Parts: sequence; structure tokens; C-alpha cells
Amino acid sequence: MNIPKWLRYALGATLLGGIWGALIEIPEKAGFPSTLGYIVWAITMIIPAVISMKKVNWKLDYDKKSIIYGLIIGLLGAGGQMLLFVALESGPAYMVFPLISLAPVVTILASFFVLKERTNKLGWLGIIIALIAIPILSYQDSTTEGEGYLWLILAFLVFVFWGAQGFFMRFANQTMSAESIFFYMTLSGLLLIPWALYLTDFSADINYGLDGPYLAFLIHILNAVNALFIVNAYRYGKAIVVSPITNAAPPIVTIILSLIIYQVMPGLVIVIGMILAVISTLLLSFAEESDDVETKEVTEE
Repeated sequence: MNIPKWLRYALGATLLGGIWGALIEIPEKAGFPSTLGYIVWAITMIIPAVISMKKVNWKLDYDKKSIIYGLIIGLLGAGGQMLLFVALESGPAYMVFPLISLAPVVTILASFFVLKERTNKLGWLGIIIALIAIPILSYQDSTTEGEGYLWLILAFLVFVFWGAQGFFMRFANQTMSAESIFFYMTLSGLLLIPWALYLTDFSADINYGLDGPYLAFLIHILNAVNALFIVNAYRYGKAIVVSPITNAAPPIVTIILSLIIYQVMPGLVIVIGMILAVISTLLLSFAEESDDVETKEVTEE
């Protein structure tokens, strides 16, 4: 079976993003703050950025439009990540994650109305199921209540930022290379390091040992390559399809690995979400494959 490029990258992002999600808490639980984890992640982005730029002989799109689009994409992603850290300090994770997990709604609506992207009935069914599965997979038992409403505002901003990032990523891929987009994403992540340092509480005990920054580096490199895969998935695929897959499928990998590592059995709600996500991914992949076949047949006629 000939798997389309966009699906290969989307599935690669699913695997890496899922593994990253299962391991991300380990350094933080060992005493390495998430804000410093962000800095490590920003640094790991340099590795795939250098590899991808070398692949295209260091040909960087540096015209005004490319720089603007690249920085918008990068700052939306990195800025959303930093806002998420702040939101989780005062808000309940069981309410924050379901809200931000609906970011594909922004991507899908913007791509539908602005880029005029379309899919068939099978594709729309897959999108709808994915939008149902994403918040279900983000469900956590309520154990704490949020303090005030700042976390809700921040979570909403993350939802908008990451949804808009998916749209701009697809939009920019029409006029600039995926390698250039990733270069500016890396640059944007590095530019926000001072903010991460400002948010870090250095008065607390910080673990600088092997299971701190060094382990965080090995874990975050997965997310860095995951980000590169996502950019390429948007390069070859429709945003209205790529966005639901890359948001609904990774939690399945995370949950399965968490089950193996932490010996925690997911509840019925999570299992339902996993089943819906698998169905959604299959529907979206088959929908796009049938679209490609129909387009090829029309072209041949």
C-alpha cells in the first residue's frame, strides 16, 4: 500500500508526540521545572532545524512575507506553550487540557473559509469524530479547583494560538519551504527563553542531575522532531485533515505507554476516546486517499 507523504508525516508525528507525552512528566517529577524544560525543548529544536536546512543546502526563505509568516507560526506555538505553563499553575488540568485540545476547530474553520479546503463526507465524519475524541482523551478526574479566572483566559488564548498556528502553517507552506518554516519556529522558541527564565522559581530546589536537564533533553528531542513532522504533514496534506489526526491520535500512544510505564489502567471514558480517535484517523486517511484517486481519474480523463 502506497501511503501518502502527508499521512506518513502525520503518523510519525503521532508516534513521537505520543511517546513525548508519556515521558514529559518524568523530569518535572524529579525536580526539573517545566519552564526550564521549555528552554531545553527550545534548544533541541536546533538539531532538526540544522538537519532540515542542510538537506536543502541552507536555502532559507528570507523575504519579508516568509519572515513574517515564519515568526507568526513560531511565536504562536512557543507562546502558547509558555501560556500553558502559567495556566496550569492556577487552573485545573482536567479543564485546561480539554479546552486547548479543541484547537483544531480554529484550524479547520480558518482553512475551510479562507483556504477553501474541502473533503468528502467520509472526511467530515472523521473530523467530527476527532473533535469529539480529543476532549475525551484529555479528560482527567477532577481533584482540584482553579483559582480565579486567569487560567481560563490563558487556556483560551492557548486554544486560539495553537489553532491559528495550524492554519498559518498550512497557509505559509504555499509560498515557502517547510524547512524555512521550521527554522523560524526554532528561532521563535529561542527568543522566548528569557520569558521562561523569568517564570522559573529559582528559590526552589532544582534538579540538575542526569534525570533532570539531561533526561529532559532526550525526551524533548522527540517533540522537536515531532514538530518538524507536523510542518511537513501540513506541507503535503490538507489542514482540515492533518490537524484532527495530529491532535487526536498522539494521546492514544501516550495512554498505552503510560499504562505500560506507570501501570495505570485507563477508565471507560478514555477507552471510548481511544476508540473514537482510531476510527477518526482511519476515516480521514481513507477519505483523503479516495479524494486522491478521484482527482487522478479526473485528470486522466
